[in-house]
Amino acid sequence: MLSLHNLETSANEPTAKWTVPLSDGNHVVEFEHGTATGRRIVKIDGNNIVHRDWMFRLVGDEVFMFNNIKFIIRVDPMPGLKYSYSLWVNGKSYKQFVQSQSKILETWLAKVGNEEYRVVLDKHAHSVWVNGQEVEVENEFMDGGAEILFSVGDFPAAIRSYSSEQKEIGIAYVLYINDVEIQQEVLVEES
Repeated sequence: MLSLHNLETSANEPTAKWTVPLSDGNHVVEFEHGTATGRRIVKIDGNNIVHRDWMFRLVGDEVFMFNNIKFIIRVDPMPGLKYSYSLWVNGKSYKQFVQSQSKILETWLAKVGNEEYRVVLDKHAHSVWVNGQEVEVENEFMDGGAEILFSVGDFPAAIRSYSSEQKEIGIAYVLYINDVEIQQEVLVEES
């Protein structure tokens, strides 16, 4: 005979899942909610962050920190013994946070030789991240804009910023690795 616990773990699918764009890359937040036992498991990129068994309150907030960022998973009751799950990141709803991140972060995916690189510019902090690691940068001014110099693998790289001359776009950013322009990664809006 199966216990309640075995019944819940047999599904092996998270109850809710979100992809959160941070400056060091995208992180997958998974939430398992056992409605029979009250078990709660939060995983980020497959690693357990929270694990609670046998909670008597099935609704309420699960609060945790990751990369110095405060996350809250809200569990709210719905009619018919169902639950809704919402993620809040640094006080913003998931959707608001992703929208604000898309304004702050510029992201490029580059293949250099056999290596793949994900380059992220945090426009507020003026920091550059390559494959999840912050890299040393040098800032230089040039005609009509500025340049952030760094390296990707063994190659020189530069992010050039200049006015797009369009009010709704503002400053445009272009990444060059070894003097080759790299196309930007498009953030997919999740429904």
